[in-house]
Amino acid sequence: MDQSMLELNQKIDLLTTQVAYLTEQARLSEQSRQARDELVESGMPIARELMDMASAEFEEVQKYLNPEDLIRLVKKFVRHGPQFEILMDQLDSMMDLVEVGGQIIEEGVDKTTDIMQGMEQKGYFAFARSGMRIVDNVVTSFSEEDVNRLGDNIVLILNTVKDMTQPEIMNFVRNTFHVAEREVDKPVNTSLLSLLGQMRDPEVRRGLALTLRVLRVIGEQAAKNGSGNK
Repeated sequence: MDQSMLELNQKIDLLTTQVAYLTEQARLSEQSRQARDELVESGMPIARELMDMASAEFEEVQKYLNPEDLIRLVKKFVRHGPQFEILMDQLDSMMDLVEVGGQIIEEGVDKTTDIMQGMEQKGYFAFARSGMRIVDNVVTSFSEEDVNRLGDNIVLILNTVKDMTQPEIMNFVRNTFHVAEREVDKPVNTSLLSLLGQMRDPEVRRGLALTLRVLRVIGEQAAKNGSGNK
């Protein structure tokens, strides 16, 4: 085969390829046209229905519509476009703030719930319920006159409690109770010789002297209040 025939065959192949490409493009274009026609055909009823609905809605307000008012409104909207844009940006920021605030509130509610559950497990609420029952018992057990007297003497009562709850007094009472609890279970000899023998103990004599001193103070206070005989 000479060179001219070879070139002719190459041109024919190229032409065949181009014709096939153009045929494919024509087919695709026809498919697109058909799809558009089908879309328009199916969308026209919807468009007509929307137009009918819009016409029906505008019929109710057409007497309030004025072309000049519409033009003025459009002009104002165009003139204040930057302000509307700023307003929309602020609205977006506000929505972000609301979203963040909602998350914070949700986390706060969860934290509060965890704290309440922890307090319930530790017994705070049970203690509060018991405390309310104690308060109810106190309220029902005291009359108004008792409460008034309590109010008049509350400072004296608190000072007395403060003095009684000093570490020295509390340690003395605690140690005394512990020793007395142990001594109560021991056998006791109440004979006169035994008592005289105990009197030789310096600690017994000291305790007796302190007891007599306390009894003397009690007698003096009773005499001042007129509740005892001299």
